[in-house]
Amino acid sequence: MWRWVRQQLGFDPPHQSDTRTIYIANRFPQYGHYTPQKFIDNRIISSKYTVWNFVPKNLFEQFRRVANFYFLIIFLVQLMIDTPTSPVTSGLPLFFVITVTAIKQGYEDWLRHISDNEVNGAPVYVVRSGGLVTTRSKNIRVGDIVRVAKNEIFPADLVLLSSDRLDGSCHVTTASLDGETNLKTHVAVPETAVLQTVANLDTLIAVVECQQPEADLYRFMGRMTITQQMEEIVRPLGPESLLLRGARLKNTKEIFGVAVYTGMETKMALNYKSKSQKRSAVEKSMNTFLIIYLIILISEAIISTILKYTWQAEEKWDEPWYNQKTEHQRNSSKILKFISDFLAFLVLYNFIIPISLYVTVELQKFLGSFFIGWDLDLYHEESDEKAQVNTSDLNEELGQVEYVFTDKTGTLTENEMQFRECSINGTKYQEINGRLVSEGPTPDSSEGNLSYLTSLSHLNNLSHLATSSSFRTSPENGTELIKEHDLFFKAVSLCHTVQISSVQTDSIGDGPWQSSFAPAQLEYYASSPDEKALVEAAARFGIVFVGNSGEIMEVKTLGKLERYKLLHILEFDPDRRRMSVIVQAPSGEKLLFVKGAESSILPECIGGEIEKTRIHVDEFALKGLRTLCMAYRQFTSKEYEEINRRLFEARTALQQREEKLAGVFQFIEKDLILLGATAVEDKLQDKVRETIEALRMAGIKVWVLTGDKHETAVSVSLSCGHFHRTMNILELLNQKSDSECAEKLGQLARRIREDHVIQHGLVVDGTSLSLALREHEKLFMDVCRNCSAVMCCRMAPLQKAKVIRLIKISPEKPITLAIGDGANDVSMIQEAHVGIGIMGKEGRQAARNSDYAIARFKFLSKLLFVHGHFYYIRIATLVQYFFYKNVCFITPQFLYQFYCLFSQQTLYDSVYLTLYNICFTSLPILIYSLLEQHIDPHVLQNKPTLYRDISKNRQLSMKTFLYWTILGFSHAFIFFFGSYFLIGKDTSLLGNGQMFGNWTFGTLVFTVMVITVTAKMALETHFWTWINHLVTWGSILFYFVFSLFYGGILWPFLSSQNMYFVFIQLLSSGSAWFAIILMVVTCLFLDIVKKVFDRQFHPTNIEKAQMYSNTVAFSDEFIALQPLSRARNQLSKLRWKKIRVQSAQHMNLLKASTEGRTVGTC
Repeated sequence: MWRWVRQQLGFDPPHQSDTRTIYIANRFPQYGHYTPQKFIDNRIISSKYTVWNFVPKNLFEQFRRVANFYFLIIFLVQLMIDTPTSPVTSGLPLFFVITVTAIKQGYEDWLRHISDNEVNGAPVYVVRSGGLVTTRSKNIRVGDIVRVAKNEIFPADLVLLSSDRLDGSCHVTTASLDGETNLKTHVAVPETAVLQTVANLDTLIAVVECQQPEADLYRFMGRMTITQQMEEIVRPLGPESLLLRGARLKNTKEIFGVAVYTGMETKMALNYKSKSQKRSAVEKSMNTFLIIYLIILISEAIISTILKYTWQAEEKWDEPWYNQKTEHQRNSSKILKFISDFLAFLVLYNFIIPISLYVTVELQKFLGSFFIGWDLDLYHEESDEKAQVNTSDLNEELGQVEYVFTDKTGTLTENEMQFRECSINGTKYQEINGRLVSEGPTPDSSEGNLSYLTSLSHLNNLSHLATSSSFRTSPENGTELIKEHDLFFKAVSLCHTVQISSVQTDSIGDGPWQSSFAPAQLEYYASSPDEKALVEAAARFGIVFVGNSGEIMEVKTLGKLERYKLLHILEFDPDRRRMSVIVQAPSGEKLLFVKGAESSILPECIGGEIEKTRIHVDEFALKGLRTLCMAYRQFTSKEYEEINRRLFEARTALQQREEKLAGVFQFIEKDLILLGATAVEDKLQDKVRETIEALRMAGIKVWVLTGDKHETAVSVSLSCGHFHRTMNILELLNQKSDSECAEKLGQLARRIREDHVIQHGLVVDGTSLSLALREHEKLFMDVCRNCSAVMCCRMAPLQKAKVIRLIKISPEKPITLAIGDGANDVSMIQEAHVGIGIMGKEGRQAARNSDYAIARFKFLSKLLFVHGHFYYIRIATLVQYFFYKNVCFITPQFLYQFYCLFSQQTLYDSVYLTLYNICFTSLPILIYSLLEQHIDPHVLQNKPTLYRDISKNRQLSMKTFLYWTILGFSHAFIFFFGSYFLIGKDTSLLGNGQMFGNWTFGTLVFTVMVITVTAKMALETHFWTWINHLVTWGSILFYFVFSLFYGGILWPFLSSQNMYFVFIQLLSSGSAWFAIILMVVTCLFLDIVKKVFDRQFHPTNIEKAQMYSNTVAFSDEFIALQPLSRARNQLSKLRWKKIRVQSAQHMNLLKASTEGRTVGTC
């Protein structure tokens, strides 16, 4: 029992060894003293709470928040000692905040429980006792053989045993795991692939040994030992054998697999890890302000306590005749009495700390995040994608960005590759209108050459193709296997992981490919758009990849079907930067085809036109094209046997498998013959140049972090406006040592100081970056900060994250934003203050791990300049207004102590103390923080320089904070002393001669305060809607109505009712009405005078823009930020009519730009 408890708490994991042994179908050995390993069940638990731990766990988490813990202490103090206010005044607001937060978190967790139960209770088929039985997903055990049918989701991580195909292969899609929609092929080992029935599987005796669970989706190492006829056969298992939970079976009738990882140990569950908590600059400022106000609170309590004892030093005030002390009070400890009085004053003034600030900020962030999803300008019609908010805690951070780090491929570009050029055997070719044309004369130029390199769609028939082929093997050159040009495109057609949907190829049949079947009808699926573009290009030029049939790759060469046996795939990895296949040609030769970056291919080549190809690759890169080099090697039988043996040993190793495979791959991929290079174009996305220029105008520095070679990256940077022609481009490339790197950085720093140019740009590659970050971080960052644009090429994912980390921790502590679309961008997205994922073609992993997700890079400008600007202004005003109104609230209470001998008498009734922040003043600021638009949105987007005015958290600077605090104190003094001098000494203000009392005086101060702070909010509001009017004037009306009912009725459930008839008597006095109006006008008049003076003589850029855009026309920007119902209403009107804008500059009819776009389509 104790061991189980320790396991549940994570102190004693069930298994400690590096590997796990799994007996298929749980057939454990019958001999010896075997103790089976214990594995967890298949339940997925994404919920946070249970029925039993919800209350204690949730309370613990909430009271870790400083403000909640502070009010809990105040509440306990009120319970323990005699305090001037009821414990209800602190307990009720605290209970309200805790309850609302608990309900919200409980509801979210309840939804997770429902989702978990749905997943865990799903029916599955498991092979047990020689039959197929139905059970629930949560009952699957490690070792069970599970059957999965077409289009079903795998319920656990399974090692594939067999499928309905003889070769034991199946196709899956992992869109729910990494977002990739392409079909991936998985294969079973040959010995189990033939076991296609339950009866056959029941005879299987095998053991799987594999590594313990890890989160990496693409890494799996293991081996299967199969016992057949008393003989043990060992087969390696890799990622191609593992079917991941959450993936879906496609184009395969059914499969059988053995469960190796279950429940929370599946790779999908291990990737559930929560992202690191990001805190916005506003939240940090808020905490600073809370500390300052806590100091003010303690100071007021100490001053009051000291003055009380100073006042009571005189005997007549220490024990007046009307308040005699008891014997116990006279003999009590003075120290304890001092502490008790200090705590009592602390309780009396504690409302200066706004507990409701937290719940209001949470509501503002949560509700405000919906406007991003509703914005029609952030909706992409082609992909039918709207903007997504994955975390609402960073909305205001969008208005504080100083650095943007962006990926290139798929983020700045479309990630839609189109084949443009190639270099074959030292000759450049360009595709023009479907024809591959040489840019210069070839050594053996002939009409046949050009005919062969002509698209199939432009030829009449296959016989013409056959006669025009001068690159195919002929009797005259029998010693040569294939001509270089033919071999180049065969390398393109064979060296890939492209798949063809079986639905598309069913019509082909078992026989040769029909000549009437056009290549355009083949639908290729690839994990990389580069591979798809190259295979499609080869098909256009006569070498058509038809598909896979088990280990056979079928290629049509000019109408003739050729079958190549796929012997080995040497998978791509970022260290080698290349991939290879070993195939057996129809003639029996063993060929290695290699494809990869020129930096990884050319050094391994010993033949071919290496120098010419290198020049061509550089020329392609200067045009902004993505390049790959192709090479091959032919093995003798002896060489292949050695390679096959080494690969088997490395792939069956359970320890250091990756290192051993890397060594074998290096042994194989050498002594290559270079075939040529390919160049594909990745088009820029729409409005990328305009967006980058707008970011630069807003004072934001843009860094591009990419894995491309530097020529390609620089070319794209120039074309997209990241670099411009007048910029001085500095380079830190190909550094070999620390000393060389330091010297180069010193030279660059001197050039920046000496060159009198406006802007510098820096290009740095991954190798040089590693050296710079190792020993010369400070010097490197100094160079980077003095450059307006930086391009980092040949970057690894972790290098991207490290660069962002360095900028984050630099002395200026700038706010960073990272944007990318691929899985390799996740690390930098999570490292930056704000991470934005592009919902592109490289999957959804970046979008899922980001804080916000958009469909196109161009939407970034609207997200920052409009939404970010609005969110920051709203929440900055919200935070400062909360502190202002609480200073107004509690300062009169402090001043009142000077007039009541510091007796701790409260100025306000306890009900008013409780409801001030909850009801009377909460709604106007909440609605303001959701709907305020101090400038028209299209002005913000068209004037990016306005973004500079809110950068570096200027609206929450200490200067602004002190202004609001002093304003609160000044208004509080007017409330208190205005009431005191106007009616405090008048003893006959009521018609019956009755004088005002303590509660009447306090109610007058409270009434003036509620009206003034609400009217102050109205002065701050620039964008008025019916909702603003309702909550602003409705709050004042509600206060009056509530006070009339509260003070006009004797409520039986109240033990004492000090306010009975007080409010009615106050309102019956004309002098009181005069005092209320005079004090409200006096408070607001000073504020209005300051605003008018500043606007006329010292206007800010934002105030100039407000005057520029006094008249707001209906527009997409205006509509998109409205509540959904209003947006629907306005869109329906705009769709059927045009709006005439009365303007001195525009006297024409403007057609509604929202035609055809509805909120429903979002």
